[in-house]
Parts: sequence; structure tokens; C-alpha cells
Amino acid sequence: MILQLTSYWTSLVASLIFGLLLQPPLTQLSMATKPNIVLLMADDLGIGDIGCYGNDTIRTPNIDRLAKEGVKLTQHIAAAPLCTPSRAAFLTGRYPLRSGMDAINNYRVIFWNGGSGGLPPNETTFAKILQQQGYSTGLIGKWHQGVNCESRNDHCHHPLNHGFDYFYGMPFTLISDCQPTETPEMDRAFRRKLWLSTQMIGLVTLTAALGRLTGLISVSWKMLTCLAGFSLLFFMSWFSSYGFVRYWNCIMMRNHEVTEQPMVTDRTTSLILRESISFIERNKHKPFLLFLSFLHSHTPLLTTEKFLGKSSHGLYGDNVEEMDWMVGEVLDAIDKEGLKNTTLVYFASDHGGWLERQEGKRQLGGWNGIYRGGKAMGGWEGGIRVPGIFRWPGVLPAGTVIDEPTSLMDIYPTVVHLAEGEVPQDRVIDGRDLMPLLQGTVEHSEHEFLFHYCGIHLHAVRWHQKDSGAIWKAHYVTPIFRPLGAGACYDRGFCPCFGEGVTHHDPPLLFDLSRDPSEAKPLSADTEPLYDTVIKKIGRATEEHRRTLTPVPEQLSVYNVVWKPWLQPCCGTFPFCWCDKEGDNKLANL
Repeated sequence: MILQLTSYWTSLVASLIFGLLLQPPLTQLSMATKPNIVLLMADDLGIGDIGCYGNDTIRTPNIDRLAKEGVKLTQHIAAAPLCTPSRAAFLTGRYPLRSGMDAINNYRVIFWNGGSGGLPPNETTFAKILQQQGYSTGLIGKWHQGVNCESRNDHCHHPLNHGFDYFYGMPFTLISDCQPTETPEMDRAFRRKLWLSTQMIGLVTLTAALGRLTGLISVSWKMLTCLAGFSLLFFMSWFSSYGFVRYWNCIMMRNHEVTEQPMVTDRTTSLILRESISFIERNKHKPFLLFLSFLHSHTPLLTTEKFLGKSSHGLYGDNVEEMDWMVGEVLDAIDKEGLKNTTLVYFASDHGGWLERQEGKRQLGGWNGIYRGGKAMGGWEGGIRVPGIFRWPGVLPAGTVIDEPTSLMDIYPTVVHLAEGEVPQDRVIDGRDLMPLLQGTVEHSEHEFLFHYCGIHLHAVRWHQKDSGAIWKAHYVTPIFRPLGAGACYDRGFCPCFGEGVTHHDPPLLFDLSRDPSEAKPLSADTEPLYDTVIKKIGRATEEHRRTLTPVPEQLSVYNVVWKPWLQPCCGTFPFCWCDKEGDNKLANL
């Protein structure tokens, strides 16, 4: 009897041990099925604006929780310092000039919903690949990659033509013109010149008419009529677009349908949050990709009454704290549906904070911590170094900090790999799969060099010398700050990429970011023994990189950027474009 019991227990223990040995580790279990992917992107948020990156006055407990439960990247780099090109690189995994989405002129972003430029239809976004892999794909919030090409309804640049099954949000970007109580922001200096020119032409016309009536000037009525007609045509030519910015650009869409024109800003935040949570609930039974592209923290800083006056950093701080609350609501929705362990969550900003954005004494832009420069500056760290946080319980080690160069372009191959797809082989993909680095199976990032563009102009190059740990950065072009000694271009509102507003450096300015992350002390051949070696190495890498570039149509050319009435999305019969279908739905539900 004892022998039989001993034999039984021995067999049972052996079976249990054998079964445990056959079980894959937790990481393999979690990755056995395709994960849900939630990408959270802030707009104009500075790396110094959130708690887990050193801010101890703006409260961001939900973003901080993501970092505590996941992996925080300290050298996460945007491919461009402005919205349109940075997001194009994020969506395609490619430097924006490869797709024609970086500027050859001073118009460095999409300027109108009624423009013809945008993310080319032949570009393959990660959303398109995930869609082919069986994912439900949704974009909620900001797009800013164009809408139409040749007609009002061709939607060639629209999110639904780039792999998203569902879209709700702004096809453009939030600007102060969307808020009637705010000072207009869009092309402000150019609009002043147009208005001044109109006044001068009108004054000449009025003077000529009075001179004709009093007999002081000999001018025919035919000439006066032509002059008056020219004045009217000139005024209409620009006022038909700039006079109605709120109606042409500040619109909301659901898929191809315009739902608000102009948008009702008081409820925008609640609608975007509602749509995001609804998308998660609708798609919880199959793999999904949700790209929640926040309108926060871009001016005019739409903030609900619940958060107004709550932070110690004025309206900007209130806005960031509200965005953090929205992040928490999305995370709670994921937890509520039991999806936490099967969902990869990523948080980032599209580029650095806007230092020059001020109204009087109010600072309306973000803070970039110890890093020099900000939004629109292609070389300085403050314009391109952004938060980067990943969370995937059971797969990514919690509380990890990685100080390796990574890029927003890396999201492309990373999520494509997780969806068991393949990156396109017919084009250069500049991003690298981050999973080995995030999981700790490799020590270093795959990026040896990163190239920092301002428009199509190469401003700086970063070299990660892996054997020594040094991170060298050479600046070929830097903006001229005004007033002298300031840390931004306060005289312009934006720092330029070329022309009189920049300085060319030959030899280039060189910094070692591992010792001088603030880029405060440029090195020279006298102070750095490796100076010549580093400059030559970076120069050879730049030449090799340039050989990979091929000419493509310029999506941000002057022709593509200007407003075209026949391309303007409209919820009525053009030019009578106004509607509030969200308000109508609310009344219908009552």
C-alpha cells in the first residue's frame, strides 16, 4: 500500500514538473496572440512638462503611472520639430523628406483643409499593415496630414485612405482661430500685410475718386471703376480664405462626413474621450489599434471648466493636467474590459514645446526641461527630444529606464512586428524594431546615426558611439535667437530653417550629449582630442545617408499649401458650409 502511494505521488509530481517545463514564460504567453495597441500622442508637449521627466509642479499621475508600470525612454527623438512632418515620419517610419512631407519654403506644415498637399497615397502607414493583419484600426483626434487632392470628395490624404477603419476628429490641427475669443494665430504676420495692402489700395481709390469729384485730379470714371474693381477683387482674393479660417479649418469629421463646421470647442474634449472609449468597447473581442492623437496641449489650450485654474502653471498647466486625466480614463477603460495584460500602451509628444507662444505675460507654450531650444528648431534637443513611454504588463519590465537613442519612427516597425506583419521592402524604412531593447534582450539601440532636419535642410547629426557610450552631435546650422541671449526666436514666433535667421557652422558645432545634454559647451579640436575623428565619421555617414534620398513631389510646395475652394470639405453647399450634427444628435436623443 505504501509503495503504491509513493509511486502515485512520484508520478503526480513528475507530471506537474514536466507540465511546468512545457509552459512558456510569461513574456511568451503574452505575446502568443497579437496585442491590442494604443498609441497616445500629445501635441506640442514639452519633455519637461510631465512628472516622470522631472516636473514637480504640473500633476500628471496617470502618465507617471504608465512610466512606473512600464519602460521610459530618455532619448526619444522626433524626426521633425513641427506637427505635419513629425507625424508623417511617425506614421510611415521614414524621414519626412522621403515622402515629400518636409518643406522647401517657410510653409512647413499643412495650412488648409482645402489645400492639395498631404501624406501621399503611395505611402504605407503602420495602420494599413495592421489593417491587413486583421486589426480594427481607429484614429481619434488630430490628423494634419491633408484631406483631398483634386476634388472635394476624393479623400486621397484622408485617414480612411491610409489604413484607418474609423476616424473621428480634426482633419486639421487646433489653432487659436478656432476659439472666437482668442487672437488669430494662423499666418498672423502675412494677414497683417494683406490687410495693410488692402487699406492702401482702398485709400488710393478713395483719393482718386475724391480728386475726380473736386476736379483736383484728372482721371476718367472708367479708370476709377477699374481701380475700385481691383480693390474689391484683391480684398476678396484673400478675405475669402483668411476671413473664414474658423469655418474652413476648425471642423470635426466622422469618417468622411463633416459633423461640425465650425467645431463647438466647449464639447470637443468630451467627444474625443467618448469616441476613444467607445472604440475600445466596440473592438474588445479582436485585436485593435487605437491612435488617440490629442488636441492637448496646442493653443488655444481648450480646457474644460473642471480643470481651469487648478494648476500652478496657468492655462497651459491646466490643459496638461486635463490631458493626463484623459489618459487615465483611457487606461481605466482598458482595465475595465480586462485588456490590460494584452494591450501595449505608448505615450509620446510629436515634438518639443513652443517657447515663443505667448500672449502678453501669459506663457501658452510648453517647457523642455534642461534641453536647449523648442518647437520648430530642427537641431537643438528641446525641439526634438520628447517623452517616450511603453507599458505592457508581463512583457515589458516595469520601472525600466532606457538611455539609448530612439525615434518616433521606431513605432512603425515595432507595431508591424507585433502584428506579425512585414515592413515594405520596396522603400527605405528608417525606424527600428524596439522590442529587443524594451525587453532588455539587447543593450544598445540599433540607431548609430540620427539625422535632424529643419524642413529639407539638415541642421544636425547625432552619432551614438556604442563602444564608449558617447553621443556626439554635430550642428551644421543653428537659428539666430532674438533678442540676443534669449533661448528662442521671440521676434518671429518661430525659428526659421534657412536664410538670414540662421547661422551656418564650418566646422560644425560639436557636443557630447552624454556629458552635456543641455548643449551648453561646444567642443573644439583644442578641447576634444577626438574632434577631427568624430567630424569625419559624421561627415561620411551624412554622405551615405544622402545617397539613399530620391526626389519626390513636394507636398508642402506653395501650390499645394494654398487654399483651393474646390477642395474645401463642406457639410452644406459650398460656400454655405455650416452644421452641428453632434448637437442635432444630442437633441434627437432627448
